[in-house]
Amino acid sequence: MMLLVVSALPAAAQSVPPTTAEPTPPAAAEATPAGSGSEPAGSDPTPAGSTAAGLAGWDGGVDLYRRGVFSTQKTWYWCTAADVQIMRNIVHGKTNHSRTQQRRIFRYMRAHDRYAIPVHDGVDPAGWAAGLRRFVDRRYRLVAKGSFKAALRSAVRNLRRTDLPVGITVAHGNHAWVLTGFTATADPARTDRFKVTSVRVSGPLWGRQNRAFGYDMRPDTKLTRKQLKRFFTAWHYAPVRMSWEGRWVSVQPIARSRPAADAVPGPDADQAAKPTLRERTTMAPSSSTTSVAWPATNPVGRATMPIPGARSSTTATVTPRPRSEAATGRIVLRVE
Repeated sequence: MMLLVVSALPAAAQSVPPTTAEPTPPAAAEATPAGSGSEPAGSDPTPAGSTAAGLAGWDGGVDLYRRGVFSTQKTWYWCTAADVQIMRNIVHGKTNHSRTQQRRIFRYMRAHDRYAIPVHDGVDPAGWAAGLRRFVDRRYRLVAKGSFKAALRSAVRNLRRTDLPVGITVAHGNHAWVLTGFTATADPARTDRFKVTSVRVSGPLWGRQNRAFGYDMRPDTKLTRKQLKRFFTAWHYAPVRMSWEGRWVSVQPIARSRPAADAVPGPDADQAAKPTLRERTTMAPSSSTTSVAWPATNPVGRATMPIPGARSSTTATVTPRPRSEAATGRIVLRVE
C-alpha cells in the first residue's frame, strides 16, 4: 500500500514528546525478490513458545534496526514502497535507497491491489502484503485486528518469533510505518503474559518532511505504548467502505511450522477486502507549504495537515475488482 504524506500531527497528539530518536545515514545497493503466499488475517497460527527454541536470548527487548537501512520515499505516493525497501534492507543486509527499486516495488504492489483505485491513492493493504512477500519474505500476511491492544500484541509477538520487521498503518490508513523493535515485560515468543512498554518505528517521510513528533520522526524513534496509540489507529477510507473498516491493519511475518504455500488462498472475513495505506496527495510544482483538506464526507473528521507543495486532495473512486481477482486476497491502498 501507499502511505499518506502528512506533515503535521493532529492536535490531540502534539502535546506528547517522543521518547528518543536516532539518525540514519543513506547508502546504495541493489536487491533481489523473495516468494509469495497468504494467511487469513487476524490469526496467530503459532502458539507462544512454539518457535522460541531457535531465537536469540531475551534481554527485555528487540530492535532490528541498523544504520544504513533507512530510505526516504522518493515521491509523495511511495510510502509503502519505501517501507518495503527499508524492510528488505534490514532482512537481506542491503543498503539500497534507489528510486528505481522503489518504482519497481510500487508497480508490483499496484498490480496486486484488491481494489482498482487511482494511482495517486497508492496501493491497498493486499498490494502492500504482496510486495512484502515478493521482495522481503514469503511469510508476510495481512492482519486486521479489532483493537489496538490485540494488533500491537500480535505485531510484537510475530516480530519476536521471526526476527522480521512489521508494517503498520497509521493515521487511519493514510500512512504506513515500519515497526522494527519493542520492549516488553516478558518474552512474547515464550508466554502470553507480557505487556508492551515501548516500540521502535521508522516513517519514510523523514528526509522529505521531518517532524519532532508527527509524520515523520527520525528513523528508529522510540515511542511509549501510549504514544504509538495516537498514530496506530483504526482503518477508515471515506470513498468506499472496505472490509477492514474500523480495524487495526498491519502486515506481519507469520511464524509457521511448515513452509508457506505459493498459492494465495481466498480472503476470509478479516483479510478479504481490507486496504492498508492510502496516499491521496497530488503534488504541485511549488515548494511552499499548503494544506490538504480531507473530504467532507469523512466521518472520522480528520484534521487538515500541511504538506509541502501539495494541492488539495480529491476524493477517489474505488471500484472493487471482479470476484475472480478478489479471490486472490488482494487489498487496496490509498495515497494521500
